[in-house]
Amino acid sequence: MKRPYRVVVAKPGLDGHDRGAKTITRALRDHGFEVIYTGLHQTPEQIAETALQEDVDAVGLSLLSGAHLTLFPRVMEELRARDLGDILIFGGGVIPDADARTLKEQGVGQVFGPGSSLKAICAWLEETLDAAQ
Repeated sequence: MKRPYRVVVAKPGLDGHDRGAKTITRALRDHGFEVIYTGLHQTPEQIAETALQEDVDAVGLSLLSGAHLTLFPRVMEELRARDLGDILIFGGGVIPDADARTLKEQGVGQVFGPGSSLKAICAWLEETLDAAQ
């Protein structure tokens, strides 16, 4: 039997809007993932340390503040510093298409914008993690 995948969902930076993060946390949990929600105002270091301590397969970042081009790469840098560069990173929030393309070029697996289907996000994450096994 396949073990449930473990996912950290985090809100980096000073963004205080967490409805989307809580919604995706519930959707992932209901789909069968083990989910650790870190809460608001997390630093990249805190997110990476949680990923290390919780032995996760993926990190989902939710960001509405506009600092995605700074914070996503910083989280990835902190993960690499802990020898966790193989953890899948995905994100969501109000992120312009051009910025989403830039993030994907930098190694983010997928960026989901407003109105993304929760079912599609869960399916993408499961398929991507299955393929990595």
